[in-house]
Amino acid sequence: MNINLTLGPLISLIAGIMILIVPRLLNFIVAIYLIAIGVIGIFGLGRIHF
Repeated sequence: MNINLTLGPLISLIAGIMILIVPRLLNFIVAIYLIAIGVIGIFGLGRIHF
């Protein structure tokens, strides 16, 4: 059984949940999300196969 997990949607889900829980952290969470997506794009870590 193969499970394909991409980091982009997983990070988006976690960021969305954190924004719902603590709305004051919106700017901080968005900044971390953008940095993480940029690093994933640069280093090609977008696909991890289990």
